[in-house]
Amino acid sequence: MTESLPIQSLRTPNAPITKPVSARQAAEKLEATFLAEMLKSAGFGEQDNSFSGSAGEDQFASFQRMAMAEQMVKKGGIGLAEAFYKSMMEKNDEN
Repeated sequence: MTESLPIQSLRTPNAPITKPVSARQAAEKLEATFLAEMLKSAGFGEQDNSFSGSAGEDQFASFQRMAMAEQMVKKGGIGLAEAFYKSMMEKNDEN
């Protein structure tokens, strides 16, 4: 059983070589992205006061939501990462 996902590299010849992403890391990133979208839908990071309304606010609010979602996953999340990981690691027994 492998821990790495078979992702082809699109790197240029002079680009630095990076480590392959593990299946666990990919599952956690997917859960964090999902949680960030849920935080956005819930209105997290929006302000309705005299300091709100600039164009950059939405852009920086997305960074805050993603950071919050990543911390949520580090603390255990809602269990999606584990489900994603198990799904990625399942072997296909159909022949």
